[in-house]
Amino acid sequence: MTRGYGQYCPLALAAELLTQRWTILIVSRLIDGCTTFNAIHRGVPRISPSLLSQRLTELAGAGIVEKRPAQGGSGPSYQLTPAGEDLAPVIEQMAIWGQFWAREMTKEDLDPAFLAWSMHTRMNVDAMPSGRTTLEFEFTGAPREFRRFWLISESGKIDMCLKHPGFEANLVVRSELRLFIETWRGFRDLRSELRSGNIRLDGPAPLRKQFPDWLLLSSLAPYRRKRPGRERSLPTRPRG
Repeated sequence: MTRGYGQYCPLALAAELLTQRWTILIVSRLIDGCTTFNAIHRGVPRISPSLLSQRLTELAGAGIVEKRPAQGGSGPSYQLTPAGEDLAPVIEQMAIWGQFWAREMTKEDLDPAFLAWSMHTRMNVDAMPSGRTTLEFEFTGAPREFRRFWLISESGKIDMCLKHPGFEANLVVRSELRLFIETWRGFRDLRSELRSGNIRLDGPAPLRKQFPDWLLLSSLAPYRRKRPGRERSLPTRPRG
């Protein structure tokens, strides 16, 4: 753990642990329901495995996470303690503040792997066809190794793949990465971007028509940007 502030203030004591790099994001993934090391890592793709292990150990030592032994040949699981669960409203309010006021995104912030993970948690499976539906996403402006990913809907569940799943996509979604992330965050209107051709769909007409109903967007998309600047000025539809 990093050196403390040397203050008895509860805020200072909390910040000693929670303001370390990646810690808040790891706790957020646990709140989202990730319970295994690999699931947490997929939700925080840019952290190294060794640092993730270190942070989980620190969280366990602080009484925020409980590490449970492996069962049936699987790896250990990680569960929030009551102290960890109490962080849920704190982290939610931090995320809302970030949507309102945090700095604008730079190119370095546009992480396709995190986008894939986020999207697989925010698909309206009830609106999707029965059976298996495979969506391929292809982005310009992304690193070559992350230009494509796949979301697969089957039996009411969504899986994500960063490598080709081995079967053809039912619908292909193409866009510039920044534009799609701006849409995902609610700075742009999805249907408007589809109509303009900025987000392009290749596949059967019924699936293209249904696609906007499948994508729930970020849970923070309903919160309007407050910080003045480019992101606040992007073309969104009026929200009632």
